[in-house]
Order: sequence, then C-alpha cells, then structure tokens
Amino acid sequence: MAVRIGVGLSTLHDPLDAGSDAGASAALALDGAPADLAFVFLSGRLLSAPEAALEGVLDGLGSGALVGCGAGGVLAARRELEQSTAAAVWAAALDGGSAIPFHATLSDEEARPAIEGLPELDHAGAALLLADPYSFPTDALLSELSVAAPGMPVIGGIASGRTSEGGGALLLDHEVHSGGAVGVLLEDVELLPCVSQGAAPVGPEVTITAAEGNVIHELAGRPALETVERIIGGLAPQERALVASGVLIGIVVDSGKADYEQGDFLVRGIAGADPDSGQLVVGTLVEAGQIVRLHVRDAHSADDDLRRQLRLHRDALAGDAPAGALVISCNGRGTAMFGDCHHDAAVVDDELGGAPAAGFFAAGEIGPVGGRSFLHGFTATIGVFPR
Repeated sequence: MAVRIGVGLSTLHDPLDAGSDAGASAALALDGAPADLAFVFLSGRLLSAPEAALEGVLDGLGSGALVGCGAGGVLAARRELEQSTAAAVWAAALDGGSAIPFHATLSDEEARPAIEGLPELDHAGAALLLADPYSFPTDALLSELSVAAPGMPVIGGIASGRTSEGGGALLLDHEVHSGGAVGVLLEDVELLPCVSQGAAPVGPEVTITAAEGNVIHELAGRPALETVERIIGGLAPQERALVASGVLIGIVVDSGKADYEQGDFLVRGIAGADPDSGQLVVGTLVEAGQIVRLHVRDAHSADDDLRRQLRLHRDALAGDAPAGALVISCNGRGTAMFGDCHHDAAVVDDELGGAPAAGFFAAGEIGPVGGRSFLHGFTATIGVFPR
C-alpha cells in the first residue's frame, strides 16, 4: 500500500464536536488505513478549549503520532478560513514509514541555555516543526539542525493562534503545551519540500564587497545604498512601481551554481539605510562575497512563483499527483495579498492534481533554501508527499 493522506475540515463551534467532525472526515478519506501521523490546526472559538477539540480529533481519528497548534486561520480542500472558527485535520498512513513525535523546549539555565527534547537524528529523513513564537528560539534550532543533520529538510511554521487566556496552544498526542515547539521526525518517508517566497527578482545580481553582521557596507565596490539606488533607477517603469511599495533583498545561499533562479535566493527585508554612510541593514547575517539581487513582492509575482514551484514538484513526480501536501502559508498572504479568499489552497489543489491538502496560516514559515532550512515571512511552504 502506498502513502495515503486524508483531510478533514469542520466549522462547528463546539470544540469537541468540531474535533470529532474533522477527525472522522480525515479518517474516512484514509479508507480504513490507520493514521500513523496527524496534524491538527485549531482557530477561533475552538481555542477556548483546545483539550476538548483534541479529544474529539482522537475519538474520530484514532491513535498515531499527532501534532498541531493554534492558528489565526486554517486551510483544507481548496478552502481558506481566515480569522474564523475552524478545525483542519491532516492525516497520513505512511506505508511502513514512521513519525517520531517530540516536544522541544529551551532550558531555563541562564548560564548555558540549551534546546532540550529533540530525539536522535541518525535515521531522520525530514522534520516537521510547529513552534511557539514567544517561548522558543526557532532560528537557533534551525542553525543547530543544519550542523547536526546537514541537508535534512525542515518544514513547518510558527503558531499564530493562542488560547482564550492568551497562552500558547501546541498539541502533542493527548496533551496541550503552552510553550516550546512540537514536531515529528520522519523515517523512511519521502518528503519533497516546496518553498514559494512570493517575490520576484529585479535588476542585476551584485556581489557584497564589504559587510559585518547584518550590515552591508558595500555592493559591487560602492556604498550599498548608492548601488541599490542605481539599480532602481535603471528598472523599467512597471518594476519601479513595484519597488515603491517596498524593496527586498535576495541573498544566494548556495553559491555553487553557475546560474541563479528565483528560488535560489533567501529573501529578506531591508530594515534600514544610512544615507551618510551608505550602509544597509538587512534581516539576516551577511558576508563579503555573497551574491544578492533586489526583489519585489506583489500578488502577481506570488501567484506565478507558487505555481512554478508546484509544477516543478509535479514534474519531479513524472506528472503524477502526490499522495497529499501539508501547507503552511503566511498570515500576510490570503485576502491581504490576493484580495480574494482561497488563493493558496486553490492553487495547491490545481497544480497538484487535486491531492488532499490542509494546513494553516502561520506567523512565520519554515522551509529549506539552498539545502538549509530557514524561518521565512510571506511564503507558502509546502511539504509534498509522493505516493
């Protein structure tokens, strides 16, 4: 039996009933196969009693590794429910593969704080991670994993919904945790990561010639701000109009390629500029020798990029539809970016041949670029599961 995935969506307002409804729908889609792994995303009134919603999911779905979180909105089966009450359940029968759940926390030892609770990584092929934004250092964990398990993709996001009391809501098996991070390590399960950063490159590639920390002093031998102004001045009118709403910088992570494409850049914001020194402050560490290119973000480029990335993954499967997909979309996308509801959910459904897909709107998305996983913003990050 191949990997099988089912999803369920409920808009019932009673937490127990909503969890049971969504869990039973996901179980029905598995057609009798046991759920080895489930993701649960809860939003709106369901976060008044996440324990009851979790109980309902388990009653409707059965045992197996389960992780999940509170969300500002959920998506499933071509639908997106932003700022609504809903439960989305994504469940998979892994065909002999395994999912090892964990709850990671930051130790409270001031002298030597450390991340605790991670399982052994020796046999892991991928990790799926959901983190609390206030109590867990996601960037630090991703840096640690890049050293401990180089090349292992990490897919996930930052929880965007909290309980009615204001606490965190991370789900792990039968428990609700208020902080840390929950996730699973996948063993003997194929996962194709897809990161659509929703930004289009403009202008030429240039090299950082002087930098320190997250400050770029020089680009192409000139003060960084002067170089950026020159590039913008040479853009076509349509591209300059997009720059007017905000310019981003894309940094090549893997410099081993001869030619760089849209997905090869880690896109970050420009946090500040000093007209006197010509320095730029960017949202990540940089160093001399890195290749960068300006990027702009709009609904059209975000749509194009998501479709292109998904088609590449469909091509990698010889055109076959995958078993399903886990979708983490930025809470700045949706209607705020596209004007209409259901954009990312519908595009995933169209481009992946109707494969079952569910997920949530995150306060930050986790996915790999250039062989290393990063925390992003405004992306659609998708884990594609072949059959």
